[in-house]
Amino acid sequence: MSETTLTHSGQTAPRPAGLKGIAADWASDQRAFKNVSWGKAMMWIFLLSDTFIFGCFLLSYMTARISTRVPWPNPSEVFALRIGGQEIPLILIAIMTFVLISSSGTMAMAVNFGYRHDRRKTAILMLLTAALGATFVGMQAFEWTKLISEGVRPWGNPWGAAQFGSCFFMITGFHGTHVTIGVIFLIIVARKVWRGDYDVGRPGFFTSRRGRYENVEIMGLYWHFVDLVWVFIFAFFYLW
Repeated sequence: MSETTLTHSGQTAPRPAGLKGIAADWASDQRAFKNVSWGKAMMWIFLLSDTFIFGCFLLSYMTARISTRVPWPNPSEVFALRIGGQEIPLILIAIMTFVLISSSGTMAMAVNFGYRHDRRKTAILMLLTAALGATFVGMQAFEWTKLISEGVRPWGNPWGAAQFGSCFFMITGFHGTHVTIGVIFLIIVARKVWRGDYDVGRPGFFTSRRGRYENVEIMGLYWHFVDLVWVFIFAFFYLW
């Protein structure tokens, strides 16, 4: 028995089979995306594409590490810091992870207060999130400086497999760029929240309809994604 669909004129027409049928169903749906802003939908599409990029980076890293015959450097030794005359493994990475995960919590609270139209608390929490993100980037810059001074380069390092340097700079650098961009946009959106742009519907960049704080939620989506990616980087690159 063939299925039918309702046309704009009110008449029924045969429903296409296969993938064309699925596309026709989504194209005729009046509710799936009716209440979703373009900004939020585009952010989800961007995050999906970025997931593939980070996934390819991590898969390439795992492939390089498994296939190399040269011993891979021990992350506990490479990323150790000397504090009080003792080498403490991964202490800086643990602090960086704590800072970034904490920023995800402040961002979630900012989105919550944005729903309540609490302009002051939303802006303060977004600025606090940006400060935590900037702290993370600063510690990552210190980590890069330390390793470069110890001889780590994209083409080699003094501890073993030459691929270690290229994987480290590529993965952490790409993620650090995302965090830096996020910090910049957090400050921009927080400034607009503080001025009340979303309450009065003031025109300009990164604005929305009057009384809508959806840009705060969009920034939350981006920031939570950046935090989630770091969890995978931390697990695969630093703990493996």
